[in-house]
Amino acid sequence: MLAAMLNTHLSSIKAQDIELGTIDIATFGANVDGMIIYKNTTGDAEFMSNDCITNGLYKVIADYYPIVMGRPSIGKNGKGVIVVDPDNLCMPDIAELSVKLPAEHFFETCNYKNGDMVKFFNLRKFFRESGISALPEATFSRDHSAAIVRLIRFKDSPYVVLYVSLPHVIFDGTAIAAFLNNWAECTRNLNNPEYKLKYPPVNDRKVVRDYFDTVTAIEPPHTKHFKDLGAESLVKVPSSVIAALLLAAPDIPAFEEQHLLHFTAEKLEQLRQDVDKAQTTNLALAAVLTKTILQANIQMFNSMPTWSYVMFPYDCRHRTEVPMTYSGNLSFSAVAPLESQTVLDGSYKEIAQAIKEHCSKVSSEYAKSLIYTVENEIGVLFQAGISLCNSPDTSYVGLTNLRYMPLYSIDFGYGGPEILSNGYFIREGMQRIYSNKQDGGIDLFMNVKDDLFEYLKKSDELLKYADIIF
Repeated sequence: MLAAMLNTHLSSIKAQDIELGTIDIATFGANVDGMIIYKNTTGDAEFMSNDCITNGLYKVIADYYPIVMGRPSIGKNGKGVIVVDPDNLCMPDIAELSVKLPAEHFFETCNYKNGDMVKFFNLRKFFRESGISALPEATFSRDHSAAIVRLIRFKDSPYVVLYVSLPHVIFDGTAIAAFLNNWAECTRNLNNPEYKLKYPPVNDRKVVRDYFDTVTAIEPPHTKHFKDLGAESLVKVPSSVIAALLLAAPDIPAFEEQHLLHFTAEKLEQLRQDVDKAQTTNLALAAVLTKTILQANIQMFNSMPTWSYVMFPYDCRHRTEVPMTYSGNLSFSAVAPLESQTVLDGSYKEIAQAIKEHCSKVSSEYAKSLIYTVENEIGVLFQAGISLCNSPDTSYVGLTNLRYMPLYSIDFGYGGPEILSNGYFIREGMQRIYSNKQDGGIDLFMNVKDDLFEYLKKSDELLKYADIIF
């Protein structure tokens, strides 16, 4: 029965070449993984059934996201494309896994009001003790599936983990959240073959090209900074081969030294008030992290880095006429290059203001310049890549704010998730903020080396606001 339904979905996929945008190609080799944890509160024997989840996934891909079953290639014009060939589809990789321990074994907790406990999923403990040492990651380079799904069930436990891995080259964070919600919406409506998504995705990359054709580029300050560091001395690459070069890049390995801090809503607001009540919570948190990570960096390496970098990605959908339902990459990065001595000597208020001056002045003109940089000055990306890390020479906070993304609304017909967690994600120094619906606070997933985290754990300033979960 399931096989017949899946074949029906696949039969509707048409042959097509989907041209990738410049920012799509710049993310090739990276993927985005998520752990979404659901609780069976009714004892439903069919809770998050594999057949239902699989059927919904095939339907949403076939009807709205055929790009997920395509394969990357170079088009006749030298541009990167995803080739969707009905006779050679890149099929989703879906499987169920069983763990001989209850899910609660992998939970960490901290106290909330009135003795209530907030629960967190410890991924590192899961890989150590579950019998599952790793989960596959979406990758085109090894000809793996572009969509990897694992339904993980536990002994004597009401919890089910939905693990999803998708390639960054076809989705950014906003688009992935939309994809997951659309998948869930299709799954809830499988009994209605005529059902259409309320907000279908816009897949055509032409809407981005057409918009930016009307924009005049303005170079952001951080681009000049990386050029001054030596990017302009790097080998020049003709723009005509950039797509081929980036699509030949190896997969970017996940960084496996993951840590988690939790901030209650009350402590988070207190942090903002202490830093500068005129600033956003995000900027106030970034200021505290920038200084405390620099201090830990100095202790670990026994030297003062020259630069302390802060990076914020921003979604250009909010700054352009491109539809909010656009399904490709339209996120860009703003970087604040701060002199480390200035960070060390400055107050949190001064640091927050300095970050704001660099990272809040984002625009479609800056975004157009960054597209030009990828196409014509690839050395700038290389220089940024070797600079944005924690080392004897640099300190780095890359802060992605996901707290307002519609992740708790991903409901496959059994209710929304109980806990949001993270797979391992790329690059040391990157950090992700998730909302926590259990107490209204936030969870901060940190990609920092274990040795560096040992120094962070001793930071009185950080511990004034945060609970260390793992």
